[in-house]
Amino acid sequence: MSSHEGNWGDLLSGKNAACSVVLSGGVALHAINIYIATTVLPSVVQEIGGLNLYAWNTTLFVIASILGSALTSPTLSRTGARGTYAVAILFFLCGSLLCALAPGMPVMLLGRAVQGLGGGFLFALGYCMINEVFEQRLWPRAFALISGMWGVATLVGPAIGGIFADMHAWRLAFGFIVPVTLAYAWLVLRTLPAGRGNRAAAAPLPLAQLLLLTAAVLAIGLGSTDPRLSVNLASVAVAAVLLVMLVRRERNGKYRMLPRNALRRGSPLLPLYLTIGLLVVGMTSETFVPYFLQLLHGQSPLLSGYLAALMAAGWTLAEIWSSGWQGKRIRLAIVAGPLLVLAGMTALTLALPVNGNGAPGLLVVISLALLLVGFGIGLGWPHLLTRVLQVTPEEEQDAAATSITTVQLVATALGAALAGMLANQGGLNAPGGIAGAQSAAYVLFGVLALAPLLAVFSAGRSAKGLQNTGATEK
Repeated sequence: MSSHEGNWGDLLSGKNAACSVVLSGGVALHAINIYIATTVLPSVVQEIGGLNLYAWNTTLFVIASILGSALTSPTLSRTGARGTYAVAILFFLCGSLLCALAPGMPVMLLGRAVQGLGGGFLFALGYCMINEVFEQRLWPRAFALISGMWGVATLVGPAIGGIFADMHAWRLAFGFIVPVTLAYAWLVLRTLPAGRGNRAAAAPLPLAQLLLLTAAVLAIGLGSTDPRLSVNLASVAVAAVLLVMLVRRERNGKYRMLPRNALRRGSPLLPLYLTIGLLVVGMTSETFVPYFLQLLHGQSPLLSGYLAALMAAGWTLAEIWSSGWQGKRIRLAIVAGPLLVLAGMTALTLALPVNGNGAPGLLVVISLALLLVGFGIGLGWPHLLTRVLQVTPEEEQDAAATSITTVQLVATALGAALAGMLANQGGLNAPGGIAGAQSAAYVLFGVLALAPLLAVFSAGRSAKGLQNTGATEK
């Protein structure tokens, strides 16, 4: 392995270029779809109803994505990279068609779940193959490139969703995904070899953990549909018990979702996973941003979609900026990130609930706050992910790569379910309207701001681990 620091030219030239396009392209497709759905969802509920199930579009999508992510490694061992991508693309296409043709919210939710299954494969494949196709010196750049596809999605997704929503043709937004996915399938077939190569057989799925996780997310989601606070609190308590059972099973079970001993006290992976998860939980508030911007600030679907996407844009900018940092600057990025997210979430708590009627000054504050949240997440992101691979034994590198996606998706699923509960409890449906949206926005962003606050402490532990090992010093 070359010892010199990898650069963008090394990653995007020669034999690495085609692999970079395929890996990043799958994540881009997944991310663009998310922003299309986020942008058109207010139009969807206006036509087919289901405002009380608003957050379930994200919750079911992410639960299915977790399953897809978990299935990635065993599918790779059986069918190879090309076969696994084919499975992902098939589910993604079917889900997109179901969404485009949905007569009501139940079918829309089914379509989102099928889409999520395919998207989970695409998302996990992007990360899972980095350590297989690239040298270690290129890992931070590769992580930044793949995660940077969310920045591409912030430009493309809201545009597609917003244009079709403004035309009152939101179904065509999902239909648009179909030919794009078919073109991507052609690219995969041209680039990746057939067969599974020398890949070793994957371990059996940790079914018990997956069932416990799904039950925990569904418990919160089901509780969120009931306006009674007692039911909401009971569902959170049930979810907490299920998550404790999951952690115990993960520690002692024969088959695991994460590398061995990852959740044990003193593990270098534990603070890394906590930091990643808590930062993502804070960002799940993004799902409701277009709705609040349209109702409280008089913005069009197109503009509200773009403003909501500022979180991902900030994430991408920070990742690209910091991906080449070394030594003390890595520790600075990891520690400063949660503080910036906390500042952005606090600003959103104060500004977004205000009924601004399109006031330019207020929109500037909201835009900067959204950008700041994403920037704080992206600042240390490539180094957190690289560190996960660095501290994991070589024989568990596949599990470590898949765990990055798993932790991110688990945090997204739990955060989305919690966001739905907070919004509904805050008054999104009752009293509803402007007053309900104002109250819901205040509760949603105020409570979820606790996530980056807790991440400040786990990030400190992660940075201390870097200092103790000196792994990043030159």
